[in-house]
Amino acid sequence: MCKRIFVAVDGSATAQAALVEAIQFARLPDTSLCIGTVLDASPLGQNSMGMGALIDVDQVKANMRQAAETLLDQAVAKAEGAGLLPYRILIESDKKRIAESIADAAKQWDADLIVIGTHGRRGFERLVMGSVAENLVHIATTSLFLVRNKPTAKA
Repeated sequence: MCKRIFVAVDGSATAQAALVEAIQFARLPDTSLCIGTVLDASPLGQNSMGMGALIDVDQVKANMRQAAETLLDQAVAKAEGAGLLPYRILIESDKKRIAESIADAAKQWDADLIVIGTHGRRGFERLVMGSVAENLVHIATTSLFLVRNKPTAKA
């Protein structure tokens, strides 16, 4: 039985579906929930390409941090609304891939289950966008629960 659940959120519909599932798991007795999000500043680290002359990198990072904190606040409020007292973690990285950052944070928190949404991308879209969930499958040292968001019906 999993007692320490780590869920990664990013503001997407699939991450929201993963949060809902993680909250359900965490309602079991003696179970803890940690909600995390990754602030991926790696695109901003390209100062050698002259990016620093075009934008205020520090201000962009500050804006990204504020958006990540707001996302965490919303996710924590949802868990608290379900009667939980979750932990929260903002993972800042400019050198690691997102999946590595999630796996490291979950390991550091001593999670025994990572819950994450998956978009189910295929073909060219997967090649271009990558897949955090797929990368986690390859590198995580703990169990994973992948959640696919149910598509909405189109009229």
